[in-house]
Formats: sequence, structure tokens, C-alpha cells
Amino acid sequence: METFECPKCGAPVSYPNAFSRGPVKCVYCQSQLALPHHGQPARIISQIDINVGPQVATGARKLIWFLVLVPLVIVIIVLAGVFGVLAPLMRSVGSRGTPIGGIGSGSNGFAQVAQTFGAEGIGPGMMTDARSIGIDGQGRIYVGEYQGGRVQVFDAQGKFITQWMVDRKMPLRGLAADRNGTVYIAQRGKLTRYRGDNGEALGDINYSGGDGFDDVRTTADGGLICAWYRGDDNIVRFDSQRKEVRTITKAVSTAADRSELDTRVAVDGLNNIYALGTFSEAVFKFNPEGKFVNRFGGSGHQPGQFSAAHSIAVDGKGRVFVGDIQGIHVFDPDGRFLAVIKVDGPAFGLVFNDNNELLVAARNKVIKFGLTQ
Repeated sequence: METFECPKCGAPVSYPNAFSRGPVKCVYCQSQLALPHHGQPARIISQIDINVGPQVATGARKLIWFLVLVPLVIVIIVLAGVFGVLAPLMRSVGSRGTPIGGIGSGSNGFAQVAQTFGAEGIGPGMMTDARSIGIDGQGRIYVGEYQGGRVQVFDAQGKFITQWMVDRKMPLRGLAADRNGTVYIAQRGKLTRYRGDNGEALGDINYSGGDGFDDVRTTADGGLICAWYRGDDNIVRFDSQRKEVRTITKAVSTAADRSELDTRVAVDGLNNIYALGTFSEAVFKFNPEGKFVNRFGGSGHQPGQFSAAHSIAVDGKGRVFVGDIQGIHVFDPDGRFLAVIKVDGPAFGLVFNDNNELLVAARNKVIKFGLTQ
């Protein structure tokens, strides 16, 4: 593995070997990066660079652009005319087809918005980049911001209670709360415990492999499921005494047969473990003993496929919810696609409360969904 520093956020970025040509994605800020090459530093890919080369004169470049753009403009005009004629017909046909809604559709027939709280800003109850969310046994909601180290605490109705800070310099990668009100934060590779009511640090969780924690979820029996990465994409389980009881080594990369640099984790009430590989664009299911069971999802833009997956959670019925740029994909426990829940904003963080309501951290707000099915 080779490593370089992300030019945007300064986080370490790993890629398979020196012969790779990229691009790669920074797991901290999600920037697409061109790899260092022939002495040139890594850079952020913000557009497609068209380099004609020094041997082509300015006049020739203009001619090339003219020859490319004129036919393109003509095609656009023709298509606009065609679709202008066809659009009313298509709407007419669509209105007589199957109504949108229910299982398998792109609507919210599967869930309805029950509550929204938060707003853009830095004041109490306001958010700028909320990507992590957890709930304790009292129903208190903890919302972590990706940059700046702020964790805000809300009551079960979404009323702001207080806030506290963790490391301000490094991205907050994962957050979970147990039923006793202890909050676990994955940041700078460490997994640290905090008192949820005031943010008092209670110490780090130790793992035989060392630092490298990237995500964390609490289990129904008081344990932890963690994603860990330092060359290997491991999934680590701790019991309620924070003792390491199981490690699934190279959990995603073994099943996917490719390196996975960003893993999100979830666990159901039977202690089945789910790992979302955001580079692999798939969900990997393991039984409580760590044996691989199933893989589902995949890269694409159709319902049940992922194009930019961020988060994963499992509800009280064992259904798997994956937050993606397209919305929240819902699968049954065996990986069969059920529905897409549309979200106003990115579904960065997902968690269920005791009422089986889904709470979503969506950058500048929290959205609560009541499931209708």
C-alpha cells in the first residue's frame, strides 16, 4: 500500500500500489483525487482537463473548439425540439400507468416524514455538516458534525439540550450511543468514550491491532461493532465490558476481491453484522460468528443500486437501510430490494429509535421518518 496526504483535508489516503493510476477517494472529505505521479503531488479532481498540448497553436485550439461545439449545439437544439413535442405525450402515457407509490417505487410510500429539526448555522440546534447520529436509552439524540468536532444533544422531541466538543482538527468519522448514555466517537483512528450529557472523556477503547477505527455501532446486549482500517478492512466486535471478542479480518475486501478503504457498519437484534463498502458499492452480511452470509446492492443508478452510499442501519424487523445520494434504499434481511425513501438532503447518518422510527442526519437538519410498512 502507498499513502499520501489529501490536499483538501490533510487526512492520509491509501491506494494499492505505486503502479495505480487512480483516481481515488479521500475517506474523510470524500474528494476525488488524482494520485501523485512522476514527482507531481496529488490534486483534487474538480473538472475534466482537456489538454491539447503545447504543440497546438492558439488558433488551432479555437478551430478545434469550434468544430466540436457547433455540432453539439445543433444536436441540443434538435433534441429540445423533439422532447418539446414528446413531453406532453409522455406525461399523458405516464398518467395512465402504474401510480407512483409503495414498495419498489421511488416514493415515500414506505415511510412518511414525522418531524424535522435543525437549520443551517452554528448556533444551538443549528448544523453545518451533520453526518453522524446516535440515540441513547432515554431517547436523547446525539448529532456529530463532520468538521469542527461539535456534538449536539437533543431530547427525544428534537429540542436542543446542550453541546460539547471533541477534536476540532480531524473529521468525526463515526458516532454511536449506548442505552446508558455513553457516546462512542471514532476520530483520528481512535475510539473514545464520552459522557453524553456533558462530553467528559472516559478513555479510549483498546484493540490489539492498534489505532484505525473508522465507524462504530452499539449492539442490543451492550457491546460494540466497529469498522477498522489500517491496511486491512477489519470488523471488530467488543462485548459489554469492552473486551475484544471477535475480529473479521479483511471483511469486505475478501468478499469483494478488491481493496475497501471506507467501511460503514450496522448490526441487527440477532447480532448479524452488516458492512457497507462505499468503494465496493455493496452491503456484506455476516452472521454473529463472523461468517460471510450474503452480498447485495451494487454500483448503479437503479433502485437497489448505489452511486454514492454513505450510511447503513437495520430496523427492528431486520430490514436494511442504506443512505445514498439517490435516497435511502431499503432491503429485506436477505438483501431483496424493497423501496427507496426520498430524502430532502443527503442521508449521511442513520439510526433507529425504540419506536422503530428512522432518524437521518442530513447535513443541516435531522429528519425523522415513521415507517408505514
